[in-house]
Amino acid sequence: MPPWPGTSGGATNSEPDGEGTYSTARKLMVEGQLAARKITDDSVLAAMRAVPRHRFVPPALWEAAYEDRPLDIGQGQTISQPFMVAAMTQLLELQPADRVLEIGTGSGYQTAVLATIARHVTTIERIGALAQSAAETLHSLGFTNVNFRIADGTLGFEPDGPYDAIIVTAAAPSLPLVLKQQLADRGRLVCPVGNRKIQRLVRVVRNGNSFRERFGVGCVFVPLIGEHGWGD
Repeated sequence: MPPWPGTSGGATNSEPDGEGTYSTARKLMVEGQLAARKITDDSVLAAMRAVPRHRFVPPALWEAAYEDRPLDIGQGQTISQPFMVAAMTQLLELQPADRVLEIGTGSGYQTAVLATIARHVTTIERIGALAQSAAETLHSLGFTNVNFRIADGTLGFEPDGPYDAIIVTAAAPSLPLVLKQQLADRGRLVCPVGNRKIQRLVRVVRNGNSFRERFGVGCVFVPLIGEHGWGD
């Protein structure tokens, strides 16, 4: 399926009338859950303060949207807790001119945070209903720098690469080599790696044809399904 239209050049995410009441909740989230827990990247904090997380979950969960926990978004998937979104984004060390690949669009919330900071985001989701919903939400918020695709994310998407940063938002049994190969020189990849029950974040930096890996905090993600992930 072809991607939904998206052009580079930044994003806007103004809220419709009546949603300003959530601004205070976002500020408290950033101060209490992120800045207080070693999230220090100003661009990440600004993005988390700006992107309306409640718009990416069912209306019945809006009141819980800024709590520090994952939430169910249907199709057996979840939206990650705010701290994990911020921590993974900070590990990417994004710059305004970066091109980013996201594996696992899900609700589109992580996508929006990436697209607020970086020049362009290509995001891949294997579940069509989630991809469509995420695309509609980001479009309604004014984002124009995201390329949505429905495909096996474990294969990446070479035509939009090489990427300055790649983020995998599901748990892989090992780091897919095909994704590492789609990194630009000095590009960064962040992925949870482990078994189906518990993982650790892994950060990879490419230097020429070599890849330096560093393990970080423990985490729990839904499994990465695909040719270079887990079986369905």
